[in-house]
Amino acid sequence: MRALCWMGVNDLQVRSVPDPQIVNSHDAIIKVRLTTTCGSDLHLLGGYIPTMREGDVIGHEYMGEVVEVGRDTARVRPGDRVVVPSFFGCGRCWYCEHDLWSLCDNTHPKPELQEPVLGYATGGIPGYSHAFGGYAGSHAEAIRVPHADVNCFAVPDGVTDEQALFLSDAVPTGYMGADFCNIHPGDTVAVWGCGAVGLMAQRSALLMGAQRVIAIDRLPERLALARERIGAETIDYGESESVMEQLREITGGRGPDACIDAVGMEAHGTGPQYAYDRVKQALHLHTDRGSALREAAYACRKGGTLSVLGVYGVIDKFPFGIIMNKGLTVRTAQQHGQRYMRAMLEHVQKGELDPSFLITHRMSIEEGPRGYELFKNKDEGCVRAVFTP
Repeated sequence: MRALCWMGVNDLQVRSVPDPQIVNSHDAIIKVRLTTTCGSDLHLLGGYIPTMREGDVIGHEYMGEVVEVGRDTARVRPGDRVVVPSFFGCGRCWYCEHDLWSLCDNTHPKPELQEPVLGYATGGIPGYSHAFGGYAGSHAEAIRVPHADVNCFAVPDGVTDEQALFLSDAVPTGYMGADFCNIHPGDTVAVWGCGAVGLMAQRSALLMGAQRVIAIDRLPERLALARERIGAETIDYGESESVMEQLREITGGRGPDACIDAVGMEAHGTGPQYAYDRVKQALHLHTDRGSALREAAYACRKGGTLSVLGVYGVIDKFPFGIIMNKGLTVRTAQQHGQRYMRAMLEHVQKGELDPSFLITHRMSIEEGPRGYELFKNKDEGCVRAVFTP
C-alpha cells in the first residue's frame, strides 16, 4: 500500500509499504477514509521527538471503515464506519478503568524507551516515533488498531466523515483541555493558539458554560475563525504591546479564571525570552520554545487553572514560582479520547459542534509532502490538510 513516510528531518516521502496484518486476536484493520495533519507531527519533522526511524509511517488522526477483525474482537465488525482516538487503550488496566486512556499500561510495546525519561511509560500512539510505541501511522491506505473493541467507535448516521475525523484527536484534546478548567457559569477562559486544537478548546469551553472565551494568536485568518466560527473575543499578540495588560483590562483587573496552552514546544513569540528559546532550540540545547506556556501562567488569575495541551519535551528558564506563589492548579495530559467520545458525538449530532470547518485543504496521500509544507508554513491559510488515501 502507499503511505507517507518519515525519511529524515524535514523529509517526508510517499512510499510503498507492507499492508497491515492482524497481529493478535483483538486487532482490527481499518481502511483509512480520511486522515489529517496535526501540529504534533511537526515536532517529528523538526527532529524534536527522538527515536524516529527512516521509513516510519506517520499520522495519528483518522477515521475509516473496518475491513478485518481478529477472532476475539466482538463489538467491531467489518463494514463499520469508525473513528479511533489517537492514543490506544487496552480497556482493562487501572488507568483505562479510571478513564486515563492515554496512560494505558498495556499498549506501549517498548516501555524501555520512555521509562528512563518519564519514569513510567504512556500508552501507545500510531505514527509518533518508537518512543511512543512504534506503531505504523494513519497516513496510509490502511492501519492496524489494537484492542479494537475499546478503541474503535461507530460513527452514527448523520455524522459525516469530515466531522468524525477530528473526533480522533483535535476535538478530544481541546475538549479535555476545557474539562480540565473546571468551568463555572460566568468564567472567562483564555486560550493560546487558534489552530485546530485551540479552536476546539474554545468551542468546548463555551459548551461547558464559560461566559467569555478569549483567543490569542498572531495569524489574522485564524483569529477570524475564532471570532466567526467560535464566537470568541480575540487578541493579536503580534499587534499587542502587552497581552497581559489586555487580559487584565478585559477581565476587570482580575485575570482569566483559566488559561489553556494549545500551542506547545514550537510556539512563536516576541521579546528576548523568545530569541533565547530560538537559539537554544537551534543548538539542540533544549527542545522547547515556551512563550505561550510562560505567558499563560503569568496571565492566569490567582487561584486559577492552567490547562496545558501543547506537547513539550525539555524546557529551561520556566518560572515555576508563578505557579506556586499564585496558587495555580495545573492540569495536563495527552488526550483521553475514549473518555469523551460519546459526549462529543452527541454534541455533533445535536448541531452544537461541527469541526469540519477546520479542513482548508483536501489532498491525496501522494500530495502528502506538499500538504505538510502548507501546514507547517501556514501557507494559503492552511489550518488542516486532509488526505484521502
